[in-house]
Amino acid sequence: MTIRVMLVDDQELLRTGFRMILQSQGDIEIVAEAGDGARALEELRHTQVDVILMDVRMPRLDGVQTTRRICLAEDGSPVPNAPHVLILTTFDLDEYAFAALKAGASGFLLKDVPPTELVAAIRAVHGGDAVVAPTTTRRMIDRFAEVLPTPQSAPGSDALGPLTEREREVFLLVAQGLSNGEIAARLVLSEATVKTHVGRILAKLGLRDRVQAVVLAYEAGLIRAGATD
Repeated sequence: MTIRVMLVDDQELLRTGFRMILQSQGDIEIVAEAGDGARALEELRHTQVDVILMDVRMPRLDGVQTTRRICLAEDGSPVPNAPHVLILTTFDLDEYAFAALKAGASGFLLKDVPPTELVAAIRAVHGGDAVVAPTTTRRMIDRFAEVLPTPQSAPGSDALGPLTEREREVFLLVAQGLSNGEIAARLVLSEATVKTHVGRILAKLGLRDRVQAVVLAYEAGLIRAGATD
């Protein structure tokens, strides 16, 4: 299956570099490019795209606003079958990257990422995974926790309402950065069972991936900034 990729960056030289790397892969095709978010949205109207490499700091419409328009509906719910967005940042833990994760991005990459990691990240998000490990996302949220709203009620009182008790257990372990294997060992379950639980949790809570689960856990007060398991 060919992965259709769009490159969105206001630096043509960077787009050229990414294009050269990705075009050498037999399963990846560059189907569109844009120098800003507004142009990217125009391209998406007539081009089918699976994965978008999105810069955050661009003229006209930045990567955060563009990601939000692509990934989230007006009511904040995920847009079905929207392209997966990988945010490109110059510095690790960029506050723009954090905002983009909240806007629905599936992860972030540094612009100087090694070619092998770039290709692996695109394949991962195309397969439905998040390329940012939950522990890395937690470090991002720890740093920018002051921008998170203060929970208005008891921690998690409403956020996990649709989940069963077992699913709540799994959700909290996902939010702490544990892998499926680690969760399986902790709860004495098979990895396949944990994977099934995670899939149901994301579906019930309207989340796209594990990154969004970590963000929700912080916003609901279920995980405190700086806390460790």
